[in-house]
Amino acid sequence: MNEEFSELKKSALKTGTSIVGIVCRDGIVLAGDRQVTGGGYIVMNKRYPKIVQINNYLLAGVAGLLSDAQLIAKLTKAELRLKELKSKQRPSVKEGANLFTNLIYQNIRKLSPIPGIVAGIVAGFDEDDSTKLFSIDPAGAIYEVEDYVADGSGMPYILGVLERRYKETMTVKEAVDLAIECIKASTQRDTGSGFGIDVFTVTKDGIKQVAKQKIEAVYKEQ
Repeated sequence: MNEEFSELKKSALKTGTSIVGIVCRDGIVLAGDRQVTGGGYIVMNKRYPKIVQINNYLLAGVAGLLSDAQLIAKLTKAELRLKELKSKQRPSVKEGANLFTNLIYQNIRKLSPIPGIVAGIVAGFDEDDSTKLFSIDPAGAIYEVEDYVADGSGMPYILGVLERRYKETMTVKEAVDLAIECIKASTQRDTGSGFGIDVFTVTKDGIKQVAKQKIEAVYKEQ
């Protein structure tokens, strides 16, 4: 069992991505890069956002195989909508995160020549205006995050920045600046991440994209 999880974690880290989630006193910040890598060494897309809005109250950062990530995000959105229509109540962020997790868990346990590998960070706000952040590993485990979390091949570089700069008392505005620094740090050193930054905030006022940057190569004479 431990060997299987170890292999899953190694596979997730090989897929080029940098995503980060930060809990602050007045909300949550999610950020990611835009590079899609194929085969571990070819850049397939330079403009693909890793932060996906599931619905008007739920947001997910995804790392892993793009096809699986896209499918799980679509299924999560559809299942939450069906649950809302049947129960006449909006599902909670925890319910949404658990559904996302269950889909990952089921996906990796199907017999397939191409195993599904997806990890994620799920954030959202509940009807009582509280915000929550969850980490989902590639084996389908989930836990609620109280400070910060990172995933993907750029994770080691991001965690180094967070260990040094994160504070429990920081505001959303401060966390946005920190998230941008985290993604910039990972794209400087991680070959699987790059070409842009997308930053979203989750507060009692809703989900907003507050930063959208692209990286351009500039050549200068020395």
